[in-house]
Amino acid sequence: MEKNKVGIIGIGSYLPEKIVTNKELEKMVDTNDEWIRSRTGIVERRILDEDKATSFMCIKAGELALKDAGLCPEDIDLIIVTTITPDMAFPSTGCIVQRELGCTNAAAFDLEAACSGFLYGMSVAYGYINSGIYKNVLVISADALSKIIDWKDRNTCILFGDGAGAVVMSKVEHGGILAIDIGADGKGAEYLKQPAGGSLYPATHETVDQRLHYVQMEGNGVFKFAVKIMDEASKKVIQKSGLELSDIDYLIPHQANIRIINAARKRLKMTEDKVFVNLDKYGNMSAASIPVALDEALKKGNIKNGDNVLLVGFGGGLTWGSCVLEWHR
Repeated sequence: MEKNKVGIIGIGSYLPEKIVTNKELEKMVDTNDEWIRSRTGIVERRILDEDKATSFMCIKAGELALKDAGLCPEDIDLIIVTTITPDMAFPSTGCIVQRELGCTNAAAFDLEAACSGFLYGMSVAYGYINSGIYKNVLVISADALSKIIDWKDRNTCILFGDGAGAVVMSKVEHGGILAIDIGADGKGAEYLKQPAGGSLYPATHETVDQRLHYVQMEGNGVFKFAVKIMDEASKKVIQKSGLELSDIDYLIPHQANIRIINAARKRLKMTEDKVFVNLDKYGNMSAASIPVALDEALKKGNIKNGDNVLLVGFGGGLTWGSCVLEWHR
């Protein structure tokens, strides 16, 4: 009899209520709706309330994932929160979430891999469950990028939004993860960063005045890397899974830029109806992008039992990750 595999047994997502449209951004920076749409595919994005933090979104998404899995908080052995916007440097957002969800039997920590965070978190959970160390792992990917975006910088403020996605991972009898792969190239670390706030440049009047606590991005470098790595990472994990490109039924890509998604789709020879895009509604939600898209695709019925689903993304670091899973519920 085939050994049980590791898969997703519950999923949930949360999006803030506040919407900021491209038209509203026109009043804030020198840009316009047509320019943003044509170059990014983004129409609007969700923004978290000023008095709320990343943990708030994590808790909301985590509750829904637990409910979908049919588990109690006490059933969770480990919580992994993947984020680049933790509530604070320490304690970890994972510990705050553990407390608020009532997961009293769970270890908890944060993992930071920028937009690749969800796939990094899945890979860690996969290893823990396969080894027998933990049984039920809650992976929550959330970012409140509005808190660290320079709203005077038109190159970055148009791109990002806030949100959270969560999955419960465990052993499954059918389907599950067929292959998963992650990678990094630190040579591109300067392309996407938040320079200040850590031990290199602790907060001072000077770092605040120089706006070093906001996201900085070298767009051309990130774009070129993304187009290349989305293709390479996808083909590598498909090969690891033992499948062929033609066996992939559905693609959930990181929602960063419509031109990057279309380039990846064409290289993978997939039709538009086999690729999920919600970038227009939410912008780039960093680590939350893929799990939110997966949750929406499932709720819309785009993914059927037995479908081979490819997840692929990239992020600051530079980092990337890819996964092939056979969906069964």
